[in-house]
Amino acid sequence: MNYKLLPSIFTFLNLSFGMLSILFTLTNNTKLAALMIIISAFVDRYDGKIARKFDAVTLFGKELDSLSDLISFGAAPAILCWSLFLSNFGIIGYIITILFPIAGAYRLARFNVTQFNNVYMGVPITVAGGIIALDCLLNIFILEHNLISTILMLILSFLMVSKVKIQKR
Repeated sequence: MNYKLLPSIFTFLNLSFGMLSILFTLTNNTKLAALMIIISAFVDRYDGKIARKFDAVTLFGKELDSLSDLISFGAAPAILCWSLFLSNFGIIGYIITILFPIAGAYRLARFNVTQFNNVYMGVPITVAGGIIALDCLLNIFILEHNLISTILMLILSFLMVSKVKIQKR
């Protein structure tokens, strides 16, 4: 087996789970949709580690990872939140739904064009999308808190594009 393909396989798994999240949302299976985002985050954690382990770090892989992350942690959480509660907020709901993946895209683009020294600038989209997925599960299973979830989306959108520095773990 060509081990240099492993990072891309993990990246495609991330993208696949993100797409499954969107499809589950479209069929009103929001619990599974949120779970798919969380699984995407778990899988995404390993593509870079595998690439470094097998000396397979490439610019192509970095771009592919960012495109996959935008779907799994930008679009999928936004569509899930739209389905669960943002559609109740009219034009504001539309704006927030669109704003979250825009902030994520900006964050990813900035990451791709700057030198990385183990310090992230802004909250990574994987973290923001994962937090949104967990919040959606809380919203579904424990207590409906649509306004708090909406505010959380706005805060995370801001934090993704902010210049707050976060040490990589």
